[in-house]
Amino acid sequence: MTWSDFYLICFFVGFSLSALALLAGSVHLHVPHLHVHHGLHLPHGPQALDVPWFNFGTIAAFLAWFGGTGYLLQHYYGVWFVAALGFATLSGLGAAAVVFWFLAKVLMAREAALNPADYEMVGVLGRVSIPIRQGGTGEIIYSQEGTRRVAGARAEEAVAIPKGAEVLVTRYEKGIAYVRPWQDPADEFELGR
Repeated sequence: MTWSDFYLICFFVGFSLSALALLAGSVHLHVPHLHVHHGLHLPHGPQALDVPWFNFGTIAAFLAWFGGTGYLLQHYYGVWFVAALGFATLSGLGAAAVVFWFLAKVLMAREAALNPADYEMVGVLGRVSIPIRQGGTGEIIYSQEGTRRVAGARAEEAVAIPKGAEVLVTRYEKGIAYVRPWQDPADEFELGR
């Protein structure tokens, strides 16, 4: 086997892995994960996110660019094999770095580890969207983590709560928010004067 053959095999393996990743993402095919604990530590919130340097995308990019550059330099330009190996390695590392940068800074930029406290229902303010009858169930709309959400709701005390009323969640059990009408303490202070 010649160096040209070696580079060509690396190119086809890298290109095939890239095509496999593209198809796997398109049809939601799950491929085995490669876990390497060396990577970039992205701090977000109370927990951090680690992006490994060696992942499927960076390995595929390295192999494709390493093989393609090495093949072109060795086969068509007849460059001395040590120089071709050096340029091919730099080319592969550059491509892997671009893929890693894109993954870390663009695709994973908004990713953060989930914190259960961010999704705590007790203390959430909401607005009744479907009236809560006395002893019955209605629905509230609230905002949590920047997303508009909906939950079934019952009055904490057996009272009816009309549509549009602001409510405070006092407990959350089995998918039902138990609420009471919300009165802003500043409003109560104004009324007491």
